[in-house]
Amino acid sequence: MNTLFWLRRAQKLRQLSTVVFLTSLLLLPAAQGRSQEAIPTPVTPQPSTSRSITIPADGLFFADIVVRGQPVFQVGSLGELSATQRAQIINRRIASVLAQSQANRTVNVVTNANQNTATLQVGSRVLMTVTQQDVEDFNIKVETLAQQWANKLDQAFEETPLAIDVGQRLYGTLRQFQRDTISKLPSLLGALLAVFVTWLLAGSVRHLALVGARPWQVDNNSKILVSRLVYGGVWVVGTIVTLGVLGLDFTTLLGTLGLTSVAIGFSLRDILSNYFSGIILLASHPFSLGDQIVIKEYEGTVRQIQLRATTLITSDGRIIYIPNQEVFSAVITNNTAYNKRRSSIMIGIDYEADITTTKQIINDAVFRVEGVESEPKPEILLRELAASTVNIEVRFWVNSQRSTFLEITSQVIQAIKEALYKDRN
Repeated sequence: MNTLFWLRRAQKLRQLSTVVFLTSLLLLPAAQGRSQEAIPTPVTPQPSTSRSITIPADGLFFADIVVRGQPVFQVGSLGELSATQRAQIINRRIASVLAQSQANRTVNVVTNANQNTATLQVGSRVLMTVTQQDVEDFNIKVETLAQQWANKLDQAFEETPLAIDVGQRLYGTLRQFQRDTISKLPSLLGALLAVFVTWLLAGSVRHLALVGARPWQVDNNSKILVSRLVYGGVWVVGTIVTLGVLGLDFTTLLGTLGLTSVAIGFSLRDILSNYFSGIILLASHPFSLGDQIVIKEYEGTVRQIQLRATTLITSDGRIIYIPNQEVFSAVITNNTAYNKRRSSIMIGIDYEADITTTKQIINDAVFRVEGVESEPKPEILLRELAASTVNIEVRFWVNSQRSTFLEITSQVIQAIKEALYKDRN
């Protein structure tokens, strides 16, 4: 029993001495009465057959000691302190030294041979303690390691020329960017892969939608609408997947969108109005590709119907882009919605002329022109008794295409003029 009692007492003493050793590395010696890291109490090493390696919570075994934003060297974890926490303490002390006047910034090394430790000091200010753990981490004698770190701090404390300082800051920024890029490389590659797959899938689905819609008994506008809606839907899903790969919190996103939806609606109201108008135009199809239409002062052939704008080609070869919001709210005249279009010309004859004979001559002349439709039949109407002439309106139907319409109308006018002149002579 006595043997077991003393063994337990010895084990508790060893545990207590270990705690005292780790705590003393971070506390200042009370006897010195100054701000410095404590020199640890010697502890008799105990034999051990194995050592377990504890992985830090942040995953970092070493952290940078930074002077003016530039890494100088690295330190490891110490006891309950992680490498990051230890580096933060040392960096705060270095920052306080740099905040003071430039005088007396030389780093001195104070060694303790008995405890196999060393402290780096600026005057009476202790910056850090080089411990046995550091010696084991870097496999260098404590005096040599402490002197190396002191020299690096001395160099970093010196005021550098502007060009060198800029270069060092640029190097530090690039180094940090490199670290961030490497850490986020899997998510970036995953996002790029998601975008690429979405692009391929959206194009393929749009093509399949157009091919699959060919047998449908609808016009081309409806097929285009379906393909574009499918294309946009695939991109919406692909975007959500891509943002998820990048680690986006959708709950936060929805909250942000809820707060900013009004502002977005006001700022993008014109763009969104054009898109919604384009969808309605494609769904209601007041005109199709190739139709000849008149919108306000613009007249031309419909070349393309997009979600944002409608493209017209005028008869003189100009291209006009009209926003769909204006197209949707304007009066649209579709000259080719029906395959036949009525043309009308006005003719004046003398009061002495025989009206019945004149109407017959005009009717015969109109029918002789190739391209004039026999149904509906031409109409010859007396419209006005003017001061010196009797005005007759001639109505006839031709193909609705603009070039054909104008050409046949011109031929009819020529035929009527020649027929009346021949009868008069």
